[in-house]
Amino acid sequence: MTVVREEVERYRNTTEASDALLQVEERDKWSIAGVSSLRDEEVRIRVLHGGRLASTYAMAEMGELAHDSEVTYTPTSPGSASEILDNGLLHHLKETTRAEMDCQVCYGLFLEPLTTACGHTFCRQCVHRVLDHSNICPICRRVLSLPPATNTQQSPSNILLTKLLNGLCPEAMAERAEMAKAEYAGLGELDTPLFICTLGYPSVTTFLHVFEPRYRLMIRRAIESGGRKFGVLLPNPRREPQGDLGPVPFYQYGTLLDIVDMRFLRDGRSYIQTVGVSRFRVLKHGTLDGYAVGKIERVDDISVAQEEALEAAEMSALLRTRNLSAQDHFDAPPHHVSTQDTSREPAAHDVDSMSTQDLFAAGVAFVKKKRHETAAWLSSQVLLAYGEMPEDPVLFPWWFAAVLPLHEELKYKLIESRSVRERLKICVQLLDQVAREEQRYATFFGCLH
Repeated sequence: MTVVREEVERYRNTTEASDALLQVEERDKWSIAGVSSLRDEEVRIRVLHGGRLASTYAMAEMGELAHDSEVTYTPTSPGSASEILDNGLLHHLKETTRAEMDCQVCYGLFLEPLTTACGHTFCRQCVHRVLDHSNICPICRRVLSLPPATNTQQSPSNILLTKLLNGLCPEAMAERAEMAKAEYAGLGELDTPLFICTLGYPSVTTFLHVFEPRYRLMIRRAIESGGRKFGVLLPNPRREPQGDLGPVPFYQYGTLLDIVDMRFLRDGRSYIQTVGVSRFRVLKHGTLDGYAVGKIERVDDISVAQEEALEAAEMSALLRTRNLSAQDHFDAPPHHVSTQDTSREPAAHDVDSMSTQDLFAAGVAFVKKKRHETAAWLSSQVLLAYGEMPEDPVLFPWWFAAVLPLHEELKYKLIESRSVRERLKICVQLLDQVAREEQRYATFFGCLH
C-alpha cells in the first residue's frame, strides 16, 4: 500500500493527470436502487484530477468513499481520455507493486499466501519447505509458531492478499498455479519418489523415522498429491552393479509403501507407519529437490502352475542325483571312511530336498520354538507391531523377514525372488544361520564360565 500511495502521488503531479478533471459523485447504493438510505448524509461531489482510478483513490484516501458506495464520473475538461489514463496508471501500479507480491523464499508470486505471527508472508508450500529445515522465519529469524504440516484449517491463507493477487494479475496467478501443479509431476516418467534407507516387505508394516529435510519434503508431497505412496530401497554403499543401472547408490529391487499414519514432532521430524503394497524394479532414476525419483516396473510372482512345475523339476533332479550317489556308494572300495565334519554346530537343512510344504513347516516350527524360548525378536511388542505369524506360506516369508534380527542385505534376495518356494528356501537358510550364530554365542559364553 505504501508503494501504491507513492506511485499515485507521483502520477498526480504529471501533466497528463493535471489536464484531466472529473466530477466524482459518491452516493449510497441503496439510494440509487430506490430504497431509503441507511445514512442521513448528503451526496458527496468532488472535482478531482487524474481520471477515474486516481480520483476514486483520492476520495477513499480522504475518507469520503464508503465500501458500499456507488460512484459516477462526469468529465469536466474537454477531450479528456480518462480510460487511457486509467489503463496506464493501472499497468504502472502492477509493475511497481510486482516485487512486493513475491515470496522471499521462492521469488515467485504468492501462492496461497500465509502470513506468520511475525508479520511476514510466504507461499504456503514455501512455509512447509522452511519448516522442513528449521522453525525460524527466513526474514526476521524469529521462531515460527506453526506446526510442521500446517493446513488451511490450522493456519488459513491471507484472504485479503489472495483477493488482491487474483484481481490485479489473474493471468500470472493462473500460470503460477500451473507451475506449482507441474512440480508434483516430478521428472516426467520418473514419477515415483524413492526413499533410500531400508527394506520394506509386501503386506507387512514398515515404520520409518523421517528427519532429513529432503525426505520431509518427499513425504509431504506424497501426502499432498493424494497418492500417499513412495518406494523404499536398500542402500548400496559398495556400489555393486545393479543390472542396466550400473553402480548406483541403491539396490535395484524395492517395495512400494502406502502411508497409513503419520506423527509429527515439534521440530519437524516425523514417524510414519506404512504397509507394503507391491515389489518393483527401478528402470530409470533421477533426482528431484535432493531426493531420488524413478521409473519403476512392478514385480509379480510366477503362477501357481509354474510353482508346481518348479517343485516337480527340483524333486526329479534330486531323485536322479540320489540314484547316482547310491551307485557310487556301492562301487566304493572296502573300508571306505567318511570324511564328514563332526562339528557341534546344528546341521543345516538340505532345502533343495524339501518340498514347499516342508519348507513352510520348518519355518513355522522354528518360530514356535523361539517363541517358546521367549526370544527377544518375538516379544509381545514386536508381534503387536507386525502381527501374529501368518498361516499362509505366501505371506510367511515377508513377515519372517520383517521380524528376523539379521542384516537387511541377507534378506534382500527375498525381494528379488519371484517364487514362493524360493523365498521359503531362503527363509530356512536364514533360520539355519540364526541357529548357528546362537550356537556360537552359547559356546563362547560357555567357555567364559
